[in-house]
Amino acid sequence: MPETQFILITGRSTKQGSSAHLGKDAQEYRDEVSTLQMNLKDIEAIGLQDGVQARVTSNYGSIVVKLKKTDIPQGIVFIPYGELSNALIGPDTQATGMPDSKGITVEVGRHD
Repeated sequence: MPETQFILITGRSTKQGSSAHLGKDAQEYRDEVSTLQMNLKDIEAIGLQDGVQARVTSNYGSIVVKLKKTDIPQGIVFIPYGELSNALIGPDTQATGMPDSKGITVEVGRHD
């Protein structure tokens, strides 16, 4: 069975920022915040392909996203901040006022 656990990093992306002025309902914005960036070797190792829909699951929730191959290091996945990424982040702020949005263990797999 292939390794399906990865470390999720959420954050801002250039495309997300440049399309935010269009509004969060704009297709360009929605496409960006619903795309998971992943190393091609990792995509292939879990039996998926660039551009397909995949399920991403953390201890806090599960979402469906489009996979996009990038030069991100193996073992790491990235999704821009947005409604979908928020579903994967827990509520604990560890007294900082901000929930953890980096270093989250997730499972990535086929969406049926």
